[in-house]
Amino acid sequence: MAKRAKTPSVAQQLRLPSGPVDLAGIDPRATPGFDGDKQAGRAALAGIDPTVSELQELLYAHGRTGGQQRLLLVVQGMDTAGKGGVLRHAVGLLDPQGVRIKAFKAPTAEERKRGFLWRIRNALPAPGEVGVFDRSHYEDVLVARVNKLARPDVIERRYDAINKFEQELVDSGCVVIKVMLHISSDEQKARLMERLDRPDKHWKYNPGDVDERAKWGDYQRAYEIALERCNTDAAPWFVVPADRKWYRNLAVTHLLVEHLKGMQLSWPPADFDVKLEKKRLAAT
Repeated sequence: MAKRAKTPSVAQQLRLPSGPVDLAGIDPRATPGFDGDKQAGRAALAGIDPTVSELQELLYAHGRTGGQQRLLLVVQGMDTAGKGGVLRHAVGLLDPQGVRIKAFKAPTAEERKRGFLWRIRNALPAPGEVGVFDRSHYEDVLVARVNKLARPDVIERRYDAINKFEQELVDSGCVVIKVMLHISSDEQKARLMERLDRPDKHWKYNPGDVDERAKWGDYQRAYEIALERCNTDAAPWFVVPADRKWYRNLAVTHLLVEHLKGMQLSWPPADFDVKLEKKRLAAT
């Protein structure tokens, strides 16, 4: 009897193939690796909670006992794509004491005096930690490209600098997960309109979002170039369809689980005599 082909993992289905990138050809409402509905997706996410928690604890224990491995989750996407939602619903399943989150805004005057990777290096996770970048060094080839904040030759050099930087991270024991939350123009418009329709969402609305939305085509092209130029074996890109919020959260959590499992960590052995400590404790 012929063996059935093994179903590709979520990570395998979301991993961006090498070569030219056409975001228009990727359905932002698709649910790769999952054929259930919203209710089933939320139930599946709840079911993953114990697994991702234990895997993170393994990593944390590894770091507390001299190990060097760590994990960095880079989250990129257009406005309203759901970076905050990923932090709440996927990263939120992790123990906060082992998580380092950094939201990168426009660089300060001091940061602009230094290389564009300087502030990124200062925010990297320590051994045993899960680091999360809400936006990242990729802003320097996305926003900078669209809004012409740097010369073309400068931006061109940054792609190679990013690849070299990420290779160094991986070589040092850092697993890098790069996620592009892929949202459609129509869904972004609906989410922005919801922020205007609901007084409890007004605080999230920024008039500048409409100005940036007018550059949608330029941003899509900038993303395609960055995804193509910086999609390496060491640090590949994963494109997560983000029109369905519940799937977006489930997919990113699956990526965390698969990569944490891939570290193949084990519980660190005791550096004391367990039997002796049991006797001492029993005598108290």
